[in-house]
Amino acid sequence: MPRLGFLHTAEVHVATFEALVREVDPGSSAAHLVEPDLLARARGEGPSPGVAAATLALVRRLVDDGADVVVCTCSTLGPVAELAGDGSGVPVLRVDRPMAREAVRAGPRIAVVAALESTLGPTGDLLADEARRAGVSPTVVEVVAPGAWAAFERGETAAYLRQVADVARGVADQVDVVVLAQASMANAAALLAELPVPVLASPLLAVRHAVDAARP
Repeated sequence: MPRLGFLHTAEVHVATFEALVREVDPGSSAAHLVEPDLLARARGEGPSPGVAAATLALVRRLVDDGADVVVCTCSTLGPVAELAGDGSGVPVLRVDRPMAREAVRAGPRIAVVAALESTLGPTGDLLADEARRAGVSPTVVEVVAPGAWAAFERGETAAYLRQVADVARGVADQVDVVVLAQASMANAAALLAELPVPVLASPLLAVRHAVDAARP
C-alpha cells in the first residue's frame, strides 16, 4: 500500500490532505507532520542552512514512518524541501509544482495571488523554472491579499478566503490564468467560479502527482 508523507506548517492542512488522499486513491495511506515554527523561521531567515537542515530532518522522520513520497505543503519552504529530497531516499515534492506546470501551459499571462510576501519569490522562481522547461516566457503579475494572512492565523477562514477571492477578481481581467499560491487558499477557487479564466489551486494536483510518484 503506498504511503504518502505530508510536511505542513499549519494544522488545518491535515484534514484537507487526508481527505484528498482518500478521494484520489483510497488504497493509499498518509502520515502528517505539522511544524508552524518552521514557516516563521523561513520567513525570517529565508532558505538558510539551518532551515534546510530542519526541513531535511522532518522529511527523514516521515520516511522513517514509512512514507514512499513526501509532499511539502508550504509554498515558502517548497524550494528547500525539494533540495532536501536529494538526501532522503524517496521523492520529495513541493505542493505547488504540478500547479505551476499547468499554469505555464494555460497562457502567457499568469496572476499569482498570495497572502504572504514570502511566498512570491519561491512561486515566481518555480513558474520561471516550469516556463523554461516548457519553452515559454509568460508574464507574471504578483498580488498580495493585504491582511489575509492575519485572518488565517486568527482562524477566520471565511474572511481569509473572501479577501483572497477579492484580490483574484481584481486582477483576473489582466491574465489568462490565476494561481492561488498557497495551499490554504484552495477553497477560494469555489468563490471564483464566475471568472472567465481558470483558477488553479495546488492541493488536488499535488496529491494526484504524489500518488503517481509513490507507486512502484
